[in-house]
Amino acid sequence: MNRIGVFGANGRMGLALLEAVTNNKNSQLTGAYVRASSPLLGMAVKQLNSAVAEELTFSDEAEINNIDILIDFTLPAGMRAHLKTAVAHKIPMVIGSTGLNKDDMHALQQAATQIPIVFARNYSVGVNVLLNLVQTAATKLGEDVDIEIFEAHHRHKIDAPSGTALAIGEAIADAKGWQHDNVARFQRHQDEQAKSQNEIGYSVLRGGDIVGEHTAYFATSGERLELTHKASSRMTFALGAIRAAGWLKNKPAGLYDMQDVLDLK
Repeated sequence: MNRIGVFGANGRMGLALLEAVTNNKNSQLTGAYVRASSPLLGMAVKQLNSAVAEELTFSDEAEINNIDILIDFTLPAGMRAHLKTAVAHKIPMVIGSTGLNKDDMHALQQAATQIPIVFARNYSVGVNVLLNLVQTAATKLGEDVDIEIFEAHHRHKIDAPSGTALAIGEAIADAKGWQHDNVARFQRHQDEQAKSQNEIGYSVLRGGDIVGEHTAYFATSGERLELTHKASSRMTFALGAIRAAGWLKNKPAGLYDMQDVLDLK
């Protein structure tokens, strides 16, 4: 039985994680962490999520105990602080934070020399299968192909393009032997030339309550291949994170991803 603590437990994703842990027969929810300034401290978690056991209350994210695995889907600033806490307590982490910069990734890599960490931009099983499919398409369709990635999310999502869209682009770039940062194009409004076939274009939609949609387009003369994943519930990502937590227990220190968890490499 994995004893699991969730950072950012009062957020939209945090609440989904609390429910997923509670409903998993191999997991026990033993920590629901919020910031020290939160008015929710000491409140019964059940008041926000009826699936959770009566006795569990929201607690300070600095007070970690009785935990085997920590799960963190918070914003980058929160993730950085939580990473230090996990390393100090030698507790493995499952991290789904997006919008991380190079310094954040360096901090992850350094922490992974001391504790095992699963980091993925998307914990959906379907998305991780998609990452394999786009690599196949990128290598089989040849050089005469235009590659574009479109993603759509709810209006509250801050980072753009999404971490998942970037993961799709990085998978394609890796298959093509490109350096992603050199071929990624995020805007063309001032371009006065035709699109290059040695680039990956990104476009973004933000609106309403869209959970997450991603499409990779491979367009050639006379045909177009579209590989699409649509998520209808955050529970999809939460269940993937719980699966990753179960896989991570007792693993040696290192930085892993969902491709490792699903044995897709």
